[in-house]
Amino acid sequence: MSFQPNTDAGATRLIIPSLGSVYAGLSPLVTTYMRVIAGFAFMMHGWPKINNPMGTAGMVEMIGFYPAAFWSPLLAGTEFIGGLLLLLGLLTRPVAVAGSIVLCVTTYYHWVLKAEGYGGAETSLLWLGLMLYFVVHGGGRFSLDRLIGRQF
Repeated sequence: MSFQPNTDAGATRLIIPSLGSVYAGLSPLVTTYMRVIAGFAFMMHGWPKINNPMGTAGMVEMIGFYPAAFWSPLLAGTEFIGGLLLLLGLLTRPVAVAGSIVLCVTTYYHWVLKAEGYGGAETSLLWLGLMLYFVVHGGGRFSLDRLIGRQF
């Protein structure tokens, strides 16, 4: 008996085929859940930065971003306003690109600058994966992008 790979592009053969309709029905709900949770979490990371701009400026300079007067509001806005937009599913892909950039920086900070390795960067890597999902897939069925019929 020889191994014959599945040549249908994109076709998935389920072990229990009847689960296909369950997965298809849950997919938009799970995408919405992930988007809302990611947006809310991003907002919660941005809110303290908005409320404490001097502390944020110090942190931004500590990791090497000058001038802090430029980078601090950009970081706070990306996290808080970007998080709100992601939660709503509005401009999902551009917001996810911006979030991915922030998360690349936090990964570098924890892995290299703080020398914590994978253990320190693990959370940033997981969140980066989530953001990249939205870069590729967009906001999903229950997003404002979809409601207005326009996406990047």
